[in-house]
Amino acid sequence: MINDVHGIVDFIKERIRGKPLVGMVTGTGLDSVANFIDIRKEIPYKDIPNFPQTTVPGHGGLLRYGTIDEKNIIVMNGRFHIYEGYTVTQVTLPIRIMALLGIKYLFISSAAGGLNPQFKPGDLMLVLDHINLTGNNPLIGRNEEDSGLRFPDMSQAYDRGLISLARENAIRQGITINSGMYIGITGPSFETPAETRFFRNMGCDAIGMSTVNEVIEAAHYALRVLAILAITNVNLPDCMHPTSVEEVMSNADKASSELARLFASIIKGL
Repeated sequence: MINDVHGIVDFIKERIRGKPLVGMVTGTGLDSVANFIDIRKEIPYKDIPNFPQTTVPGHGGLLRYGTIDEKNIIVMNGRFHIYEGYTVTQVTLPIRIMALLGIKYLFISSAAGGLNPQFKPGDLMLVLDHINLTGNNPLIGRNEEDSGLRFPDMSQAYDRGLISLARENAIRQGITINSGMYIGITGPSFETPAETRFFRNMGCDAIGMSTVNEVIEAAHYALRVLAILAITNVNLPDCMHPTSVEEVMSNADKASSELARLFASIIKGL
């Protein structure tokens, strides 16, 4: 795996110019979030040696490299999930690759179900903290000391400075943004009414099938992380209605333009 990682990094370095400052991962139905970037290079995942392939609708499977405000950005349009059959090491491979390419900031977007009854589909939510209920951790196994600490601190996994910057820019642009705690599960089944009530009683505001292990990997590399969710459906345990992937993608698309504007303004202010 170590050889694969360094081989992938060398492959990408040969095809892009400059060192990326910002890395970004886009979630289900959110590929257009990166449309604010002046794209210089695009590489399909299928063309990258030993790189996993996306199998889920709404994940483009495309590495994009470009600039905004003279800042170099690398974007992973499409992520991998444990429910696809990938290991947690494969799921977090894009984070490891971007860290070794030299990014300092990681911007994560993700589609998520709302647990907070005050949310509505199409809302945005800043992640302040998370609970990892996937039963996995990408740092299990031998640690490479030149990449990160054996026991990385998670007390400020979501960068407070970036959170403040996001709030300031949202106010300036008239974008309503919520904040709260995220809980990560494996999926692919959506949660039951009983599970929804349980997670809400734990203090969680949103739920999804990604993000948490990516953030753990980012903490390993001491990256500054900002994660913003697109709330695609709201789960009320006493009156649950069926949820579909089509609904998730449609509501994610509705949130994508505001999220793109917000990310662009935050990056310009770095």
